[in-house]
Amino acid sequence: MDDVTPKPGRVTPVAASAERAGDAAVAPPSRNETIKADSRFLRGTLGEELDQTAFGGLSEDASQLVKFHGMYVQDDRDLRPERAKRQLDRAYAFMARLRIPAGVLTPRQYRALDQLATERANGSLRFTTRQTIQFHGIIKSNVRAALQAIDAALLDTIAACGDVNRNVMAAANPYRSRAHAEAAEAATRLSAHFLPRTGAWREIFIGEERARGGEPEHEPIYGATYLPRKFKIAIAVPPANDVDVFAQDLGFVAIVRDGAIRGYDVLAGGGMGMTHGESDTYPRVGDVLGYCSADRLLEVAEAVLTTQRDFGDRSNRRRARLKYTIDARGLDWFKAEIGRRMSAPLEPARPFAFVTHDDEPGWTRGADGLHHLTLYVENGRVADRDGSALKSALAAIAGLEDFAESGRFVITPNQNLVIARASEAERAQIEQILDAHRVGRAVSPLRRGAMACVALPTCGLALAESERYLPDLVTRIDAILARHGLEEQPFTIRMTGCPNGCARPYLAEIGLVGRGPGRYNLMLGGAADGSRLNVLYRENLADAEILAALEPVLAAYATARHDGERFGDFTRRAGWLAGG
Repeated sequence: MDDVTPKPGRVTPVAASAERAGDAAVAPPSRNETIKADSRFLRGTLGEELDQTAFGGLSEDASQLVKFHGMYVQDDRDLRPERAKRQLDRAYAFMARLRIPAGVLTPRQYRALDQLATERANGSLRFTTRQTIQFHGIIKSNVRAALQAIDAALLDTIAACGDVNRNVMAAANPYRSRAHAEAAEAATRLSAHFLPRTGAWREIFIGEERARGGEPEHEPIYGATYLPRKFKIAIAVPPANDVDVFAQDLGFVAIVRDGAIRGYDVLAGGGMGMTHGESDTYPRVGDVLGYCSADRLLEVAEAVLTTQRDFGDRSNRRRARLKYTIDARGLDWFKAEIGRRMSAPLEPARPFAFVTHDDEPGWTRGADGLHHLTLYVENGRVADRDGSALKSALAAIAGLEDFAESGRFVITPNQNLVIARASEAERAQIEQILDAHRVGRAVSPLRRGAMACVALPTCGLALAESERYLPDLVTRIDAILARHGLEEQPFTIRMTGCPNGCARPYLAEIGLVGRGPGRYNLMLGGAADGSRLNVLYRENLADAEILAALEPVLAAYATARHDGERFGDFTRRAGWLAGG
């Protein structure tokens, strides 16, 4: 276990609570705080309720606790009206999300997950925007068997959801360079360092008995009530910002010298979520705090995370993310507070520059002579359908005898897949498999830069479609681009079914955020490198209105853009956006 000895000047949760108690008005803690405090380190009644399979869901309290174990209770919202008419319970099922630091899997692990999708879930896998895999449609009686299969593959779902540090992202494909390998290793260390220490996951889902005697169980970093809200970390390696480092609670930008990571610029306070109609909630890009040497990574990360643990809002969950803590108390206060928790202050930030935050599909070759294929996966959904058997193809590739030993599957932050470390012969075999399963690899630049959250029918927060709608919308926008000679121009377009921003739409050049059934806010003006928020352009648009609003802006871009000017920059320079 990593050293978690309190550093000089650290503020304990009790001391922080006492300090807050001195404020003029202290709101009572939210219901979630009581649930956590009473949960016996995330156990609650989960074990007992999983045994009660006559009801397909969980109680309200258990539904909150199961998130810490990487799962959400969902239901098929397409079936709600008919089931309500027949006075039936909702069609409950579980979504399970894995913890995969830097998105790296062995082919054997991937093959086990493919089998799990077939046998225990809805037959598909989904690559997420946090560089991991989630499964949908796991019925209650299959939950333990599914997690035991994950455990047998030497993986887990611990802390993939909940008020803890989530899956740690790193620049895609650690086999590209030494710096990329170091970033992936750093993500793995961060993930292990902030992993909850409770044995609840193994007891409830794997069937291990709790050890008797010894010291009482405790959480040396989190404490009994964990964090006020979710916490996200990512590591970027310039010139690519594929992890969207400005969108994270805590971001590290690798400063590379002579091919190796010498240190990191530290960013804090990013976050995408907001709530429609509540002006005190908003997306935010992270602030650059300073620079730390590579050997101080864990120390700096712990200082930031524990500051949020001690001072984050535990009364209003809508304002409980780190971005609100920083804005409420001030950036200077925040820098001073994390400085108290470190052995030395951060140094001045080093210069860095990003060029893109997209993936470039196709084959590349490493210095070791091995081949890497970045494979486009539309919205991250891996399934056999529409004449293309992607799921079967990837399972077949994972089963190649030699590749199963030495190859790797790497999920990218843009919901794509890198099939890494293939020999010349394996490259030919991979091509043959993809062709035999009719997996196309030619996509338009717009489609390549598109991302969507799951939304309907499974997400309980969704107000509108996303994954099921965006592909068709992209096809029609591509037709507009072709009319104006822009079909080869790169764009980023992102859609979410609600304002929580899981697909990071507020950083896109074209962002679409669900307002209600079939209606979206249209956002324009994000930076191509992911460093700037976009701006609301039109509100509450239906399908045809989205296209009608976009066409004149795209037409103007086609004729009046500067050489090399990206669409997001153009919309601001040319006056299409208020305050742009």
